Amino acid sequence: MFDIQYTTADEAVKLVQSGDRVFIHTAAATPQLLVKALGDRKAELKNVEIVGAHTEGPLPFFDPKYPDAFDVNAFFVGGNLRPYVNQGKAHYIPLFLQEIPSLFRSGRMKLNVAMVTVSPPNKKGYCSLGVSVDISNAAIDTADIVIAQINPQMPRTIGNGVIHVDRIHAKVWVDEPVYEHNNPAPTEVDEKIGKHIAGLIDDGACLQLGIGSIPNAVLSNLGNHKNLGIHTEMFSDGIIPLVEKGVINGSEKVTDPGKIISGFVLGTKKIYDFIDDNPIVNLYDSAYTNDTRIIRMNPKATAINSAIEVDIFGQVCADSIGYRQYSGVGGQMDFIRGASLSEGGKPIIALPSITNKGISRIVGTLKPGASVVTTRAHVHYIVTEYGVAELYGKNLKKRAKALIEIAHPSVREQLDKEVFEALKCKVF
Repeated sequence: MFDIQYTTADEAVKLVQSGDRVFIHTAAATPQLLVKALGDRKAELKNVEIVGAHTEGPLPFFDPKYPDAFDVNAFFVGGNLRPYVNQGKAHYIPLFLQEIPSLFRSGRMKLNVAMVTVSPPNKKGYCSLGVSVDISNAAIDTADIVIAQINPQMPRTIGNGVIHVDRIHAKVWVDEPVYEHNNPAPTEVDEKIGKHIAGLIDDGACLQLGIGSIPNAVLSNLGNHKNLGIHTEMFSDGIIPLVEKGVINGSEKVTDPGKIISGFVLGTKKIYDFIDDNPIVNLYDSAYTNDTRIIRMNPKATAINSAIEVDIFGQVCADSIGYRQYSGVGGQMDFIRGASLSEGGKPIIALPSITNKGISRIVGTLKPGASVVTTRAHVHYIVTEYGVAELYGKNLKKRAKALIEIAHPSVREQLDKEVFEALKCKVF
């Protein structure tokens, strides 16, 4: 056994110096005790840059009394960071998820410190990054200093997210449940979208889909499918019934046959227990999971992604509401492109036709400032509760017609007028 010397979170974060760049572990693995302890040093630190992707929990880096203590930069904007980004107090870095590890490994974004949560070491001294390997693997590989919460409730996952306990410079024992995310139950609209998408999925398909009510609605409609595989950047509880039923077995995958491949997992204790030491689940660096070259190797790769709004010719805004940053580029383009190049692959964008406030999400033009995550040339299928618009290989007129047909009925006439003004020809 290893003689591990533990310390407190307050002592551990004293390794962070003014001017350092500090990485924070992703999603459910966010080391919240270390984050709080680092935030508590605001009066004594200057110009500490915080980098990471989606995190969970409070972010104590924005005390107006100490505006120069921390500079927060994120590759993905979650609910805990969104208000600060849109107030100019934090900043968003647009970058494909596939490319972030190389940003660290190349030295173009040098990391001084990585703060992570890991499982206790095994008998050979190796800890697991648990529920989040993604870009965090590259962070622990390249950071000068690694500070870790060692949590016995963190699942030990199989893949390449491992770190030897001797590589960790400061170790804090934290015995607490891993952060849980409960997905809302699918609405009637979600169920309709889920059925439409399920109708596009072939037996033997290799799926990429995330979390939320629409992915869960899709999964709930796949019970009669056969030999599905999973190669994705993340997944949640919804896959468990299909694995138990044998629907998801990965038997027709070319890469990692029989394995569920992902970068991170976010859900409830049920999914964390499922992945713990489970040989059929492998969590890998996003340089692998999101590599378009790898994704396309699997036949019938089917990528299911969401959008905030789609314009009448197929441009997809997925990460901002006008100028307001909502989320991030993430891996949408990695998988949309990979699926489109896969033999029999299907890249799918799914969204309700209108918002909860009755605003159409299929629009004549995107809002001023809205960012295009997926270009119209990359889009194949757009799905709403009103059906499927297949855009691949179609001219602008036919694209517009297909999208108007799946838009909310209340806006179809207006969209038709806008298309006429743009193309100078009738669509219907």
